[in-house]
Order: sequence, then C-alpha cells, then structure tokens
Amino acid sequence: MLKATAELEEAPFEEEWPFAIHLLSHIYANDINSARFLWKSIPSTVKEMQPGVVSTNSIACCCFLRDLHREDVLSAYSTVGIQDTALFLGMNEDDAASYVMQQGWVVDPASRMLIVKKQPVATEQKLDPSKLQRLTEYVFHLEH
Repeated sequence: MLKATAELEEAPFEEEWPFAIHLLSHIYANDINSARFLWKSIPSTVKEMQPGVVSTNSIACCCFLRDLHREDVLSAYSTVGIQDTALFLGMNEDDAASYVMQQGWVVDPASRMLIVKKQPVATEQKLDPSKLQRLTEYVFHLEH
C-alpha cells in the first residue's frame, strides 16, 4: 500500500490536473476556442486514462458545431423554416426557436418561418493597443 501511495505522489502534475473541469469552464464561459486549444494540449495518456475528459471534449465539439451551423444559417438565409433550423442546429424545433430568438431572430407564427437577424458588419477598424495585445496573446496561445 505504501508503494502505491508513493507512486501516486510521484505522478506528473498533468495527470492530476482536473482537465474535465478546465474544459467545462471554457464551455461555460462560451470560449470554445480556448477549449479546443486546451484539448490539443492535453497529453494523450491523460485522454486515455480519464474518459470524462473525452466526454467533456465531445460537449465542446457539439457547441462548436452548433455555433458554426448558426453562422452558416446567418450567412446563407434571410428567412428559414423552424424545422430546417432545428435540423441545422441539432435541436428539437422548440429549443431551436427559443435559441435563435435569444439571438434576436423573429418568429412568424403563421408561416413557421424565422427571420434571420444579420449581425452588423464592422466597417471601421481602428488599431488600438488592446487589440494588438489580444492578437499577440492569441498567436502566443496558438504556438504554445
């Protein structure tokens, strides 16, 4: 028993880090890119030994795909059926309608169509130090 305890105490820090909780915190903060980069940095031994980490990454992937599909719908449609939107987002119709209404879309109950609210396009971009700092941190995050 003492030998097993000694071996556990010598385990690398990586194996003890709560990666599943770390991933979930990024998902909760709606920072899917950080979750994706964290997943890439997790050692394969940890992924094999902790199935909860793999399950949590599946949740992050679903969130990423949902956001990606929503962006596709935004760019491709001005109106779209609730049924089609539910299919694109992988949700039932009620949940899909609720989700896009939170994003500012409008539901026409007579035709069961959604009027897509386009995101405003930023036309003026000024370079300020905070944007440059964020870009630097992002590139650093990608490289390490």
